[in-house]
Formats: sequence, structure tokens, C-alpha cells
Amino acid sequence: MFRWIFLAILIMPALEIGVFIWAGGHIGPWWIVLLIILTGIFGAWLAKQQGLETVRKAQQAMQMGYSPQEEIFDGICILIGGILLLTPGFITDTIGFLLLIPKTRQPLKLMIKKQLQKMMNNGRFTIYRR
Repeated sequence: MFRWIFLAILIMPALEIGVFIWAGGHIGPWWIVLLIILTGIFGAWLAKQQGLETVRKAQQAMQMGYSPQEEIFDGICILIGGILLLTPGFITDTIGFLLLIPKTRQPLKLMIKKQLQKMMNNGRFTIYRR
């Protein structure tokens, strides 16, 4: 797992720079700067809206006596999506939007859950309970 994160940290900036150069050649550098700013602003707004909605759902679940497990996982996805949208880059923006929009977040959540379950079954990931 650490290998993949390390590779992503090394490769992602190079890919983002390549996309910037390619897109800048087609639409111009000022449009690229404007798109980066607009996706950051829209992403922050969307993350706030989705975060508040998730907090509201978590409160409702707790009032009904349920543990807000799905809402917590949604909150983690929204936090990661918001961070990705605030970083400049079209690839990270795409992943960030996918994590913020509820319909596209659901399949990604299932993939992440399966990966975490696999890691727990293999003994790579341990949850300590009191």
C-alpha cells in the first residue's frame, strides 16, 4: 500500500504538469489559471454543502439510536475530495469531484471498503477496540 502512495506522490505532479502544458497549448495559459481557480472555489463550496448534509444525516442517525457508520465514511470521502479539489490540477480535481458527488461517491466507497476489508483480512490493517 505504501508503495502505491509513494508512486502516486512521485507520478501525480508530473502527470498534472503534462496535462497543464497540453491544455495550455489548446486553450491558453490564462484559461488554465482561471479553470484552476474556479474548480477550487466550486470544490470548496460543494465540499461544504456535502459536509453539512453528511453532518445532518449523522445527527439524524444518532437521534434514532444508530451508529453513523456510512455518514462517517462519507465524511472521510468528502474531506479527501475537498483536499484534492483545492490542490491545483485537473486529474486531482476529477478525482475530488468524483468523491464529492453522492452518486459517484457510492461506487468509490464500495471499492475503498473492499480494499480495507482485504487489508484487515490479510493482517495489514488492525482495528483496536477497548
